[in-house]
Amino acid sequence: MADSNKKGLPEDASVDETEGLGQIVLTLEDDTELTCDIIATYPCTNGNSYIALLPVDAEGDEDSDFYLYRYTVDDDGEIVLGDIDSEEEFDEASEAFDELMDEMEYDEMFDDEEGE
Repeated sequence: MADSNKKGLPEDASVDETEGLGQIVLTLEDDTELTCDIIATYPCTNGNSYIALLPVDAEGDEDSDFYLYRYTVDDDGEIVLGDIDSEEEFDEASEAFDELMDEMEYDEMFDDEEGE
């Protein structure tokens, strides 16, 4: 269920526009389609890889909630998403994503200082 993988971004959070990673279309349980920007793919200490997705509406505006899924690539190079099965796994994936975002923000801060 997609909602179990949903996490809210703080209102003042800034996320880069996909960083060139593209978009993916999710087909939800009710067969509606949800277009999402790919924010990041990242490894976690639990040995799994995850993908963070940010939904966009028909006008291309980003929502303030994002989705986390287990992420693999099959033998044909196709992205395969898997549901996060437990609250513990979701917490681990969320923590790893938060650390990644903090690191990106830290790197951007120093990039801005070097440009001054």
